[in-house]
Amino acid sequence: MGKHSKQNNGPFDQAWLRQHIRSALALTEPQGDFHARAYKYIDWVFDPQLFDLQNLPDKPCLFVGNHSLFALDGMVLGPTMYAQTGRFLRGLGDRFLWNKVTEDFILSQGGVLGHPDVCSALMRDGRDLLVYPGGAHEATKTQAQRYTLQWKERYGFVKMAALHGYTIMPVAMVGPDEFFDHRIEGEDLLKTPLANIARTLGLLDKDIRPDMVPPIPAGLFGSFWPKPQQCFIQFGTPIDLSKFEGREPSQRQLKTIRGKVASQLESMIDELLDYRSEQRGIGPMLRRIFTR
Repeated sequence: MGKHSKQNNGPFDQAWLRQHIRSALALTEPQGDFHARAYKYIDWVFDPQLFDLQNLPDKPCLFVGNHSLFALDGMVLGPTMYAQTGRFLRGLGDRFLWNKVTEDFILSQGGVLGHPDVCSALMRDGRDLLVYPGGAHEATKTQAQRYTLQWKERYGFVKMAALHGYTIMPVAMVGPDEFFDHRIEGEDLLKTPLANIARTLGLLDKDIRPDMVPPIPAGLFGSFWPKPQQCFIQFGTPIDLSKFEGREPSQRQLKTIRGKVASQLESMIDELLDYRSEQRGIGPMLRRIFTR
């Protein structure tokens, strides 16, 4: 990948960014056997079910989903989509994920930097992309915020899709938000003596926002391992933005398009939660015990 140069939250080194784009474009399928092994585990433990696959258009899409705690939904969706449909989703990741230790592996499995230049290059090349507009903020939400969208005023994904005449494909998932219970919410964690010690030692930014601090999780048997919660994935109605190609929609149009995506996701989440409730008591006994 070459030298990775980034100063705190400043811009990425342009030479690194260009190399990242070249590497991303050169990759047309997951490298190594990690993807296949991950899917075997996902299929066995989380038993993902896909609904409305007939809605998937035969053209590249920007898949837009609801993020779960710790962003584990993308780790389920990517291998599942590749194994069951052959579509290789390129997940747009937050910049904090990219460092000298992680970048080669993330890239080899389809992840790319969530940067406009990277997104544009992949869209021009006709790749399937995956984005969670809530980003890291949505991946640290509280237990009370399960299955809610935390998108704030973000419209970037709509602008990029419109500029390249892409199709937005809403994809909702139920399951990953319940992989973990929350021992202590992030906002409460900042009030503990441990947080005060971490601040004193310089291990925790004194100005960190409470909504960006993840909770202390409790997974299987109270551990840090996710509960074997079954996953349900549904594909919505594609939103074709080809008429906007080469230009940016007005602010009113951006709000309307984003609203359509959010509305579909919220509706599908409700449908999947209802469907899951109807299936309670039907699945394997061990799953019912371990996911209580």
